[in-house]
Amino acid sequence: MSNALPLMSAWSVVATPVPTDAPSLNVAELLGALSHALDLTEGQPKGHCQRACWIGTQIGMQMGLTAEALSDIYFTALLKDLGCSSNAARICELYLADDISFKRDFKTIDGSLAAALRFVMDKTGIQSGFAERVRAILNILRNGGEISRELIETRCHRGADIAAKMRFPAEVQDGIRWLDEHWDGSGKPEGRVGEAIPVASRIALVAQVADIFHKEGGRAAARAEILARRGTWFDPAVVDAFMSAEKRAVFWQAIEGDALDRHLSDLAPARSSAPLDDDYVDDIAAAFADVIDAKSPFTAGHSRRVTLFTDMIAEEMGLDAGHRRWLRRAALLHDIGKLAVSNQILDKPGRPEESEWISIRSHPAHSADILRQVAIFRDLSDIAGAHHERLDGKGYPLGLASADIVFEVRMLTVADVFDALTADRPYRKAMTVSEAFAILDKDIGTAFDGDCVAALKRAVGRLAADGGAPALVWG
Repeated sequence: MSNALPLMSAWSVVATPVPTDAPSLNVAELLGALSHALDLTEGQPKGHCQRACWIGTQIGMQMGLTAEALSDIYFTALLKDLGCSSNAARICELYLADDISFKRDFKTIDGSLAAALRFVMDKTGIQSGFAERVRAILNILRNGGEISRELIETRCHRGADIAAKMRFPAEVQDGIRWLDEHWDGSGKPEGRVGEAIPVASRIALVAQVADIFHKEGGRAAARAEILARRGTWFDPAVVDAFMSAEKRAVFWQAIEGDALDRHLSDLAPARSSAPLDDDYVDDIAAAFADVIDAKSPFTAGHSRRVTLFTDMIAEEMGLDAGHRRWLRRAALLHDIGKLAVSNQILDKPGRPEESEWISIRSHPAHSADILRQVAIFRDLSDIAGAHHERLDGKGYPLGLASADIVFEVRMLTVADVFDALTADRPYRKAMTVSEAFAILDKDIGTAFDGDCVAALKRAVGRLAADGGAPALVWG
């Protein structure tokens, strides 16, 4: 994914109120585009969730499942990684490792105990001191089963909860919740056996492994790995359906070519998926904000608070309801690119190294790249991608100066920094509101727009006076 945010030739285009009517997209198209963000947090090549969706749906069709069951499989596979950001910090804590590369590489081992042990020895604490590394390895060896259960339960249950917020039925929620159960009972978190595992989970797990090993070693590697786990990890009937489905030329052509979006949109579950209205788009944006904020314990609730503060500024500055709704979506999704940044960096208590700063400073560009692929969010991608720019041109990722920074970005920037200052961070405790505003005031004209700061002061002051902000401590 590119680290460059293309400069709009006419920023004024995005500085005007926009209509809020959802375009003629449906839920499948919107989530297919947003699923690229889930690929980032799992360290998977772009399109992994979409390829798993294609493979899983093809298996379900081969099995002759009903239209309703195929829809459940389609969305279970597409959204299987909704909860994956929620265990990232814990992986870093336990394994002293980069969560993104850890997750990526763990999925490529062959599933045997010996391979798992080698992985733990090779990956745990490789950049830590000897004593710290030994303690971490011993803890994992002694408590490996419970650690694995905890990490999987956190991820899968969180993913199911977010799917519920996106209005998906219980069958999709449960498909995500039990994704890591194995046919022979060796899976997690409950050790379910056989048909006690939802069919959507059984198929999505095969689809996930097939795509990962296909990316690593081609068609033969995918076939070999699926067959090797038949009757242990995988339902034999699902494996047999995979082996039949993959013989059709279109099966591999769709995921090896550049027209996967079209192939997915032609599938019956996509064609029949719910149409979008503005309320549904808002629900999906809010759900993805939860995915973003689950990445780190220090960012819990950050996207929603930034959205609140941005909206308070916008109301003070007279934006109409439609414009404010559009801007709230940008605020909810402004940090979606952080899913590409390791928690070893995000949660580091000390000052980041230069290489770590490069990763941190890339996240706004990742946000813009992801949102640019989503038709309904394309016109706000540059807003989200510029939230770390400064009026004096010393911001990132592009170093835009005042004339190139539209007022929606200025509002979002003030809201983002205000929330960061008034929340705990790994390197400091939360500041009081008075302390935060003192810092904003000091940098008016260099980093921040004075009108936006004044608008936020008025709004927060009024909220506090009305007794509606008990958590805001003026100090």
